[in-house]
Amino acid sequence: MNKVIKKQYSVIIILFSLLIISILISLNLGSIKLSPFEVVKTLFGFGTDQSQLILFDFRLPRIILAVLIGGGLAVSGVILQSISENDLAAPGIMGINAGAGFGVVLFIFFQHGNTYEAFSFLETLSIPFAAIAGGLLAASCTFLLASKNGLTPIKLVLIGVAVNAAFQSAIIFLQMRMKDLALTSAIVWLAGSIWVSNWEYVFTTLIWFVLLIPFVIYHGKTLDVIQLGENNAVGLGVPIHFSRKLYIAIAVILSGVSVSVGGGIAFVGLIAPHLARRLVGSNHRRLIPCALLIGSILVLLADTIGKNLIENSEIPVGLLIAIIGAPYFIYLLVKTR
Repeated sequence: MNKVIKKQYSVIIILFSLLIISILISLNLGSIKLSPFEVVKTLFGFGTDQSQLILFDFRLPRIILAVLIGGGLAVSGVILQSISENDLAAPGIMGINAGAGFGVVLFIFFQHGNTYEAFSFLETLSIPFAAIAGGLLAASCTFLLASKNGLTPIKLVLIGVAVNAAFQSAIIFLQMRMKDLALTSAIVWLAGSIWVSNWEYVFTTLIWFVLLIPFVIYHGKTLDVIQLGENNAVGLGVPIHFSRKLYIAIAVILSGVSVSVGGGIAFVGLIAPHLARRLVGSNHRRLIPCALLIGSILVLLADTIGKNLIENSEIPVGLLIAIIGAPYFIYLLVKTR
């Protein structure tokens, strides 16, 4: 058992090393390329004014946001799959991401009418709350409708797809009432593009993750017990109904905050937990950090490729991840009995 645990922690260390390497690669690449020596020198405060501007004002905030978004969506996926005992559960599939996107678009529409203006710092702080409210509404609709006459994995997925479609339709309705510039920005954002790369958004995202993710990891044993089934969990003293509501709320918050800065990046919450379980098993104290690192690496690499694959153009992160995620989702759907 000790050898297995050591092997699992070794996997986490390797993934963390891969994340650091991915960050350094992303710092080097861009329309203006910087050598690894220039990057290191600038990070320690000895770079030129130009390199400091490129790294600290443009690249580093975006990289940190990519890491946080990937980690948040991955942890949200782990929680939803554990609570629902459904390998197909994920925030993007169950309509939570669409609900969060609807909350953000609704906030933008009513805050600025149909004009496009830069957000104030107070508005930047408020956007995650709008996303969380929309995500909670979507999650409530999905679970309430799917719970009638018994909850099954396929039923949960089908209801989630329907709720997702409903909120996507509402988003389109709001977009039709926006002016051209605001509409273009909303479309790019909802496609999964990390375009709000500044330190204000890093702060508003990081504070939620610092509060919630350590809590989930520390109480990982509760999720382990919930997976044993309702009767066993109650017998072991876990308040099952309260715990489910609490963890669903945490999953929605992590997903909503991620969507508020990264748009509709789907399938990360599906892929990362599955890969993590294959690598470290189902113990949540190791599963959650592993899934977090995989999600962060996945989004960061997709963002790096999207920025640099085509010159003078950018491919949305959500599109690149969907190319991988959609076939994987179909495979899991076909495999599920």
